[in-house]
Amino acid sequence: MASKPSTLCCSSYSKKGQRVHPTAAPRCPFPDAWVGNALKTGLFDYVWVQFYNNPPCQYASGEVTNLQDAWKQRTSAIPASKIFLGLPASPEAAGSGFIPVPDLTSNVLPSIKDSSRYGGVMLWSKYYDDQSGYSSSIKNDV
Repeated sequence: MASKPSTLCCSSYSKKGQRVHPTAAPRCPFPDAWVGNALKTGLFDYVWVQFYNNPPCQYASGEVTNLQDAWKQRTSAIPASKIFLGLPASPEAAGSGFIPVPDLTSNVLPSIKDSSRYGGVMLWSKYYDDQSGYSSSIKNDV
């Protein structure tokens, strides 16, 4: 049985019981100018997409359509095992795209979690998360 490309690509870096997982963190506009071609290779296990600082892709006060459409495009076009929803951990962490906890848990996550490629939420950054407690507020819903 053939191994998936990421297993072949990184097997020399993996140790017994510790597998290397190729990852990427592209911006939301598709395809990403820096890693768009690389993402098409199928070498990435996990992709954390930045769904903020890009108004065409992000949630905007009660309006989830842009984010849903961008999510569907990425999960159908990027051959990664899991795609993560990249968000700012506080309004100060990014220029735009912060999603208040009630909106994330009641509007956004229910619309994307059914995807077989949903991997969870990635937050930018730990500093802002420490200040806001955002991850603690969402962990039961992710």
